[in-house]
Amino acid sequence: MRTCNCTLIIAMAMTAGFMNSPAADKPGNPVFPGWYADPEGIIFDNTCWIYPTFSAPYDKQLHFDAFSSPDLVKWTKHENILSTKEIKWAKRAMWAPSIIRKDGKYFLFFGANDIQNDQQEGGIGIAVADKPEGPYRDYLGKPLIDKFHNGAQPIDQYVFKDADGSHYLIYGGWQHCNIARLNADFTGFVPQADGTIFKEITPQGYVEGPCMFIRNGKYYFMWSESGWTGPNYCVAYAMADSPFGPFTRIAKILQQDPAIATGAGHHSVIHVPGKDRWFAVYHRRPLRETDANSRETCIDEMHFDEKGLIQPVKITNEGVKALEIN
Repeated sequence: MRTCNCTLIIAMAMTAGFMNSPAADKPGNPVFPGWYADPEGIIFDNTCWIYPTFSAPYDKQLHFDAFSSPDLVKWTKHENILSTKEIKWAKRAMWAPSIIRKDGKYFLFFGANDIQNDQQEGGIGIAVADKPEGPYRDYLGKPLIDKFHNGAQPIDQYVFKDADGSHYLIYGGWQHCNIARLNADFTGFVPQADGTIFKEITPQGYVEGPCMFIRNGKYYFMWSESGWTGPNYCVAYAMADSPFGPFTRIAKILQQDPAIATGAGHHSVIHVPGKDRWFAVYHRRPLRETDANSRETCIDEMHFDEKGLIQPVKITNEGVKALEIN
């Protein structure tokens, strides 16, 4: 941060969300101030958006903020785009938003209430808005998924658009991951050929935080391993020819650096349209912090080798340089 005696100006800029670290016009990790985790990164109309979890004790996780940037460096905060005021069945633990644009609407998938069994109220819901910054409203008036299927806790949802235009929901905690095809209006699911709805695609080492993308015709499936409260939280991946796998774990590609930060995990991937540029958006815990909820959102570039394998992502304090998104 530049030295400045105008403390009022600095405070106003930080409140407005225009400052990151170390300065508004320079790159750096974290990309914006505050404790945020489980970031979902996506580009809409030449603007990059990040939708994270508000990192706090479960009973204080009652809303979502969003952040937008024209270049991955300057970020604007959009406060309280969705909260328990709009989602009447959500009481706590609003987690890991995932967003998709369809038919001119923005559908924000989220988990709430951290349910521990099929008798508790909560699970995975959907909110909808006309703009990426909201305001969002409850789409279904109830959870989309409110039960455990194949042992997967209904959290950590990731909505994935396949090359043929089909949409899938990939989700799951408690070391189980399911995939299910969404119907056309996102009010439910399309059964598979055998009549089942939820297919388990859990790879070795999976804990939570699934993410999927396509590159050169291959499906890359990524997930988080180890416990989120500890230093060894990390990300691994697999590749397949179908979103249903089978997925065999290849390698760990995002993890702590004892010189920089710990607990690097629960990420998403930003792809710059029309370019072979890919960025990992993830959370990590500063070295000085021991509180489990002291997590901050960071971005570092992701590279591939000539075989299409993901190279280990180097986590940095410098972050990424300003990028023209068009």
